[in-house]
Amino acid sequence: MHFPFRRRLFSRLILVTLTLLLSSLTFAQLPPSVIGTRAVMTTWSDPLEALGTLSAEESVVLSTTVTETVAQINFEDGEQVEEGQLLIRLDDTEEQAQLRSSQALRDERRNASNRASQLQERNLAARADVEDSQSRLRQAEADIQAIEARLANYRLRAPFSGRVGFRNISIGALVTPGMDLVTLDKLDVMKLDFSVPEVFLGRISPGLMLHTATAAYPDDIFNGQIATIGTRVDPVTRSVNVRAVLDNTDGRLRPGMLMQVIVQQRVRDAVVIPEAAIEPSGDRHSIMLIEQSEDSTRLAKRIVSIGERRYGEVEILEGLAAGELVVVHGLQLARDGQEARLLGIADDETSIRALLEADR
Repeated sequence: MHFPFRRRLFSRLILVTLTLLLSSLTFAQLPPSVIGTRAVMTTWSDPLEALGTLSAEESVVLSTTVTETVAQINFEDGEQVEEGQLLIRLDDTEEQAQLRSSQALRDERRNASNRASQLQERNLAARADVEDSQSRLRQAEADIQAIEARLANYRLRAPFSGRVGFRNISIGALVTPGMDLVTLDKLDVMKLDFSVPEVFLGRISPGLMLHTATAAYPDDIFNGQIATIGTRVDPVTRSVNVRAVLDNTDGRLRPGMLMQVIVQQRVRDAVVIPEAAIEPSGDRHSIMLIEQSEDSTRLAKRIVSIGERRYGEVEILEGLAAGELVVVHGLQLARDGQEARLLGIADDETSIRALLEADR
């Protein structure tokens, strides 16, 4: 008595199976939806990556050559100072007294020399007396110059324009020769030192551009160029030291920062497409070309030879010309010789996501 029920169940299963089969056949006949992008001719270079350390273009730790107490401090922490600006003055009371004494002696000997010269003009003094008085005058002037030179040691001036560091001394503190008083760094241009393996020595040269990044500013790229290449290769590491210069007008970079360096070597013009447009198969690579006519859009598979990769892009050495349209989205369903529905062309102004959202 259960046979009618089984027959109905069997009939329903057959109906569902036929419905699914027909749906699959209908779906298989629909052309795949793809998004294309055009191959472009652009400047390309092989990235050489390294780690480097920043240093200031000019950097010095200022100290004094005399033992004396601090009488005056003319800067604040982190202040921008100009070349020749007085930063620290030591107590020079004793030297100033010696200078005034020597100046008085000089004036006395100058007057004596003038009187001797006047008497000699009237034949009332010997020529030797005049020469002796002039000699004593020059000696007094030399003594003054020596004292003024010593007085310069009591004044600490900025040797170049830059930014001072922390002030670690106070007025009245006793300083001695060689004691670190203040740091001064010229930060508008930074030097970046890094090393590269010797095998790349023939690919780099002064003037080559590079890009750098630091964890302190993860969203920013700092550009620079190679200034100097070391004259020796390290026999242990087999690497050569390289120095680059970076503009730091905004003052964000600091000496000692660790920088990620990418040197743009072997600069050339190349055909470039997104890496997502490449279909790898073993050691071969292919792309799906979009051929458009008045009444259809058809796909054509093409084998290409690729070069270097960078940031989601790949260099095409052979098999593709600039301006040709390739599939960048929808490769899973794309087949050679198949007609396709082109949703749009992705470029710098239109993203794949925007095209997909517009098609919903």
